[in-house]
Amino acid sequence: MNLRMTTIAAMVTLSFTQHASANDEIETIEVTGNYLSSNQSNSIKTPTPILDVPQSLSIFTAEDILQRNIVSVGQLIDYTPGVNTSQGEGHRDAVVFRGVRSTADFYLDGARDDVQYYRALYNIEQVEILRGPNALLFGRGGTGGVLNRVTKKATTSSDFAAYTASLNSFGGYRGAIDSNSSLSEDVAFRVNAMYEQLDNHRDFYEGERFGINPTVHAVLSENTSIDLSYEYVDHQRFIDRGIPTGTNGKPDESLENIVFGDKDNNYQETQAHIFRTALQHQFSDTLKGNFSAFYGNYDKVYSNFYASAYDQDNALVTLDGYIDTTVRDNVILTGNLVNEFVTGNIGHTLMFGAEWIHTSSDQNRLNPVFSTSIDDTEQFNVQRPIDFSGLTGVNANGEVTTAAFTDLNDDTRVTLDVQSAYIQDEIALSENFDLVIGARFDSFDIDVFNADPDVLERRTKKDSEVSPRFGAIYKPQENISFYASYSESFLPRSGEQFANINGDNNQLDPDTYKNSEIGVKWDLESGMSLTAAIFENEQTSLSVSDTDAERFDVTESEISGVELQLTTQLTESWAINANYSYLDGTNGSTDLTPRELPAHTVSVWNNIQINEVLGVAIGATYQDESYINNGNTAVLPSYTRVDAAVYYQVSEDMRVLLNIENLGDTQYFPNAHATHQVTVGAPLNATLTLSGKF
Repeated sequence: MNLRMTTIAAMVTLSFTQHASANDEIETIEVTGNYLSSNQSNSIKTPTPILDVPQSLSIFTAEDILQRNIVSVGQLIDYTPGVNTSQGEGHRDAVVFRGVRSTADFYLDGARDDVQYYRALYNIEQVEILRGPNALLFGRGGTGGVLNRVTKKATTSSDFAAYTASLNSFGGYRGAIDSNSSLSEDVAFRVNAMYEQLDNHRDFYEGERFGINPTVHAVLSENTSIDLSYEYVDHQRFIDRGIPTGTNGKPDESLENIVFGDKDNNYQETQAHIFRTALQHQFSDTLKGNFSAFYGNYDKVYSNFYASAYDQDNALVTLDGYIDTTVRDNVILTGNLVNEFVTGNIGHTLMFGAEWIHTSSDQNRLNPVFSTSIDDTEQFNVQRPIDFSGLTGVNANGEVTTAAFTDLNDDTRVTLDVQSAYIQDEIALSENFDLVIGARFDSFDIDVFNADPDVLERRTKKDSEVSPRFGAIYKPQENISFYASYSESFLPRSGEQFANINGDNNQLDPDTYKNSEIGVKWDLESGMSLTAAIFENEQTSLSVSDTDAERFDVTESEISGVELQLTTQLTESWAINANYSYLDGTNGSTDLTPRELPAHTVSVWNNIQINEVLGVAIGATYQDESYINNGNTAVLPSYTRVDAAVYYQVSEDMRVLLNIENLGDTQYFPNAHATHQVTVGAPLNATLTLSGKF
């Protein structure tokens, strides 16, 4: 397909996220170019035009992130079709990709970033959300999709220093700097740094996070360059797991201002040290190599109490809780060779890659023991605040109770080694027809030692899987492509966080996922871009039979849907980005609907440039109702939220932005973790941001 690249490069655009402006302030968009190539992102790993990628994807640039005041992964998801957020128990990013919940399908410059924490965006050039199974490129997981953050790199092309400073109506504030210096023609240094003081609409909520990311870019020779990066993350915040549902199966709106937890012992603390090296070498005009090394050290603790049961008639709530620690080291080595060549009249972009991952993860969990119940739960009267803080309170019977984290729930030591090799060929059979064919082999070897003194057991499990990928792209003309694709992925039974393989898990094969997708991508000269996809995702899972321990039962689940993305430049000053998705599914043989699967989601963002210095934007996001649990007894109500923005170019080097969230002050509940842990959406709020250069 790369025989056409020279001509396509002039016309293919990043059709998902650009918003035209009368000033030159959106120059950062141009950094990403018209290709998702490996020197900018490891998502696709080959220099393939977006129009020729046989799957759904969405891209947010640094300008989108700034203009919309996006500071979290959840805010990105609000305006992306086919995906929605999950609560993540108040201490981690959690995304539902096409009905598949994930806390581990996150990537940083193409390297697995699977620790459970909240990811900052201060040092991000663009975010790519790929939907559908992605095992060929990413290995295990990626069953419904992946989210890849592309970091800002040092560049020798210019010297600059930029800043942003924000203050929100809750009292939180944030500041960030981005400075790049060309030390010579061949060496550049860049540093991104951020500090944020957190605050929101809920009692006791507070926190802070700090991040710093220096990078170095060096041209070693005419054909070789290297990027070096170190990032330090320090994040602390209050954990809020929301409110219970009532007897009608919906969130009890009368509880919206009550926090069900311990104001002193609902917290999370994360520290991370992340090192990245990326080496690129041009062996010839047609052969390029990319080699990367990633090391991440993560130290995390989170403590929380939450509502596990609710008696609405008697205004009683049962609190449960735990404290959990994780210390993890990830080492990832990846190498890719991409060769573009022609055999006869057929063009090839052949990619061969290999990856080695070593993970060491120590984790433990302690449950509380209440002095009155001699159990890990206790019942309290519903009031604001709950009469329990500092591990001491008065229970529903009027008795003073104390809690101590003394009941060991889990203590495991995990070692994981993964070896992978993959190959893919993008074949240009003609000017109009391309094929993509490839496969990945993964060897997944896990060793789990249960250090519980009452268990002291070691279990091992080794899985070997081949994940194929097929795609066909037909282009009747240069600005339109029709595609069909099929891919497979898998998830070992040790789960996303591989905490244990106890019980029957070490007997069972991985869960497997098969995805079929057909779609169209159409870029019009008028500035309109349309992408549409129809897909079906089938999951197969084994379980030991309840009636015969020697027999395995096969459970099959299915999720299908439609996704639409439309970007149009109605006039020189008015751009619209609109998204729609429809999802439908069955959960195994029960015919029940999978949790967190809204049938319809809609989002739209209008950007209007009034004159050379003033612009406004207004957007809305709608999420249909969905079930909180797989039993379909608790419901997350549908909602519509309206957001807006105003930005004013004070001077060439300074811009002021005002972002307003929930313009209609709607009461809504965006996501949940369990039946009695439903997130309370923020009321009307605003953020004032000053950005510029110096």
